[in-house]
Amino acid sequence: MKGKEISLALIFVFFFFSVFYAQETKGVESGNCYDRLLIRKVTIIDGNGTPPEGPFDVVLEGNRIKSILPAKKGESPYPEEKHILDGEGMYLLPGLINIHAHIHDARAGKPLPFEYLYKLWLSCGITSVRDVGSNASKTLEERKKSEQGAIIAPRIFLYMVAWGRTPDEIRRRIQQIKKEGGDGVKIFGLDRDIMQAALDEAHKLGLRVAHHAGVEETDAWDDANFQVTSIEHWYGIPDAALYGSQNFPYWYNYANENDRFRYAGRLWREADPEKLNHVLETLVEQKVAWCPTFVIYEANRDLLRAKNQPWFSEYLHPALEEYFKPNPEYHGSYHWNWSTSDEIFWKENFQIWMKAVHDFAKMGGIVGVGEDAGYIYMLYGFSLIREMELHMEAGFHPLDVIQNATLNNARILGKEDELGRIREGYLADLILVDGNPIENLKFLYPTGVLVRENNEFRVKGGVKWTIKDGILYRAPSLLEDVKRLVAQARAES
Repeated sequence: MKGKEISLALIFVFFFFSVFYAQETKGVESGNCYDRLLIRKVTIIDGNGTPPEGPFDVVLEGNRIKSILPAKKGESPYPEEKHILDGEGMYLLPGLINIHAHIHDARAGKPLPFEYLYKLWLSCGITSVRDVGSNASKTLEERKKSEQGAIIAPRIFLYMVAWGRTPDEIRRRIQQIKKEGGDGVKIFGLDRDIMQAALDEAHKLGLRVAHHAGVEETDAWDDANFQVTSIEHWYGIPDAALYGSQNFPYWYNYANENDRFRYAGRLWREADPEKLNHVLETLVEQKVAWCPTFVIYEANRDLLRAKNQPWFSEYLHPALEEYFKPNPEYHGSYHWNWSTSDEIFWKENFQIWMKAVHDFAKMGGIVGVGEDAGYIYMLYGFSLIREMELHMEAGFHPLDVIQNATLNNARILGKEDELGRIREGYLADLILVDGNPIENLKFLYPTGVLVRENNEFRVKGGVKWTIKDGILYRAPSLLEDVKRLVAQARAES
């Protein structure tokens, strides 16, 4: 009799949970976009810097946010809804935007599947990427397929590279970018007259411009005067606060990346603080945004950490692993003869650089979040979450970090009226996270974090659902796909 009672009890419990769960999550499959989808009982962290609030019931219609209402109480207050996603205990954020990405199709001369990049990005909650340097013709095709929902991929914004040896030549190149359908322009080291022509032509054609500065004739003063949209990385800003040139040794060769990045670690300490403050104020006045990409230089201050990141064991593609090995033929693969002294200089470099970025934000400047992965031991997706942690190290509150990665990045793209927030009428680019990233940004890592709750250890965190343009993707499944891709590539190699 006792056994029968236990069996009946188990049947009742199973029946109760199956009915209750079916009412909370029903009619939802990964890879689908629904005419109407209800996300239940979520706590919202908006991209505008406001604190978490909820619970809310959020309704999506197609690829747009239809309504956001206080959550109804009761077990099944929406019997008429066909598609319900249970978000109780989870946090809903705008999809993260990667403002400095590269859609690589090869590393170290070996093919790298687009699927690998896309699924890493989506599993990390990245619903949009701004590509700032790739095979443009291939990326145009990928953008089209992403827009059509024909592939599992983030939203793609393509900033094509513009080169030119004369002002007329670079004007023609920018006209070509406009004709080909580029969303914007990326420029590298240019002489002042060529840079001025590039910005003038881009402004005429309504194209935004990302400037990857280097040691060159132009610096942050020119970025302000010619009004670039965003400064990438950091070169050009401390340079503008020097009196004359940096104190290079006579044997320095900028084309030797070991020289270049070793002495880049000594640049910020030479910048005059008062002059630097004036540079930052001028950039803010001219509405120039700043995408610092701290993460891509982190190996310079701690090479051992960079080479031994835990996600490498299962998610590092062999083509990328080969590219990371020191090799003067590959851009960014320069860590030979790297010393303790180099790391110490770079640690100081980071402190001054991070303070400058935080000061820039306090002055009203727009700071964005980008990763520049595929170089210097940085893995796509994971490194954007690490970049967010580094923004927090720089002094930003976690709410401001999330704003940098969502609404601020949307502003840099000129898409702040439809991306970067959870607001009625905005595009349905959203992520549902297991855990409060304001408590711990590490909850955004797709591999989660080991926590102890109720005297038990468990893995908590990670994006559970990524919604891009209204299409739902189960993020852990995407990460499993990446693991299989890597295992297969390793077996073949």
